[in-house]
Amino acid sequence: MRVLVCTIVHHPADARIFHRQIAALLQAGHQVRYIAPADTADFPERSWAGAHVTAVPRAVGRRRLGALRAARQQLARYSADADLLLIHDPELLLALPPRRRRPATVWDVHEDTAAALSTKAWLPGPLRPATAATVRTAERIAERYLHLILAEHGYVSRFRRPHPVVPNTTYVPDVPAPPDGRRRVVYVGHLSPDRGTGEMIELAARLRPHGITVELIGPADGRARAQIAPAQAAGLIRWHGFVPNDRAMPMVDGALAGLSLLQDEPNFRHSLPTKVVEYMARGVPVITTPLPAAAELARGHECGFVVPFRDPGAAAQAVLELDRDSSLRAKMGRRGHEAAYSSLGWPSDARAFVTQLESWARKRLTAVHLLVI
Repeated sequence: MRVLVCTIVHHPADARIFHRQIAALLQAGHQVRYIAPADTADFPERSWAGAHVTAVPRAVGRRRLGALRAARQQLARYSADADLLLIHDPELLLALPPRRRRPATVWDVHEDTAAALSTKAWLPGPLRPATAATVRTAERIAERYLHLILAEHGYVSRFRRPHPVVPNTTYVPDVPAPPDGRRRVVYVGHLSPDRGTGEMIELAARLRPHGITVELIGPADGRARAQIAPAQAAGLIRWHGFVPNDRAMPMVDGALAGLSLLQDEPNFRHSLPTKVVEYMARGVPVITTPLPAAAELARGHECGFVVPFRDPGAAAQAVLELDRDSSLRAKMGRRGHEAAYSSLGWPSDARAFVTQLESWARKRLTAVHLLVI
């Protein structure tokens, strides 16, 4: 199967797109052409184990038209030779070739786009309600003409038809790394104020007198960089910037805890932060705000602490308790790893993902063949 994968919003080494889905397709023996914002110093790959990469600009803030035009050109160029097209951004619904010229087409729905508009600083507030309504309408139209994959079970109610869910599970080591004695807590993922950047900086200030470090791993938006830069200069935090997922996960190993201090935003309420699953997989206790899915995992498996929203003091107390009680830290880490190993590993979801794409591609090819004859 020849698969065309496209994003203009996500980093080309996005964990879900690049390290999970594309890797699963390649391991199953399929060919992949990847259209992505790949002209970055931290993404040197142009051909990766059978995936051929085509660079386009990245859509950032209000600067989206150039990326959209470039994506439209590349999709028109490569769609005719593909058996399946997999897109990852709602913007790309505007860049698709005509139906008769494209293969079976799948939209991987990563987030509640309409709800996420409340956190987009580049979109003026008065425009958000109308934009959200437009997004909802586009979703209803898209499910009539495209195949959809949902990243969360919480997204099911947004759509009128049933669609398969491919959750953000992760690779789980057989045995987690032991505590490394470096007295640090970590955060992995995109950094923005709504994801708790300010709270983590305040947490670092509270932990520094105790000799505990806060490490942030991931790209930051403009507002977060404005918060992070002075904190890093003052020695409060260590910010590593973007690190590919396969290298970021080992950096979590041995930490006191993994942080997920996301705020109470509509887009987060129906989602499970992937970072929570990743911390569990590495045998690291979780400290999370009470978003339903994350809190259910932390409490249900007794693998971490649930702290109030916007309360770095409570998060600091949780870290200090883990620092004082190595037995508690070991128990929570072990419980989290056991839960991830038994039910949150990517390989089983990878098989279901690939099988579903193969089925859609076969149906499209069969339909085209019948039309021809």
